[in-house]
Amino acid sequence: MPSSQISPAIKSVLVLEDNFLIAMDMGEILSALGVKSVHTATTAEKAMEIVAARSIDFAILDINLGDETSFTVAESLIARGINFGFTSGYGDLLALPSHLRDIPRIEKPFSEGSLSSLIEAAFRPANP
Repeated sequence: MPSSQISPAIKSVLVLEDNFLIAMDMGEILSALGVKSVHTATTAEKAMEIVAARSIDFAILDINLGDETSFTVAESLIARGINFGFTSGYGDLLALPSHLRDIPRIEKPFSEGSLSSLIEAAFRPANP
């Protein structure tokens, strides 16, 4: 039994991660947290196809995807009103565009607790 659960309203999650093993690990953790459907993409282009074709309740975006970033996907999610969070293996060294700096993020390696906290933070109302 997982130590925590996320809101049952979060049934479908997009994971954008260029490392297949990390994406699989994240999918297993999300399933343990109660997510019914995890859609995995390794490129921004594939992620955009999933967002256009599927009903997504939440997304987890790796910031650095090798030769690209996930910022275009983030913009699409914002336009669609879909909450998301970032993951990064580079800490605060990677400069986020100013309008994306308040998006919750966690560092790799992640855990069940940090993924759960990321999702909770993304749905928490912004402070005035």
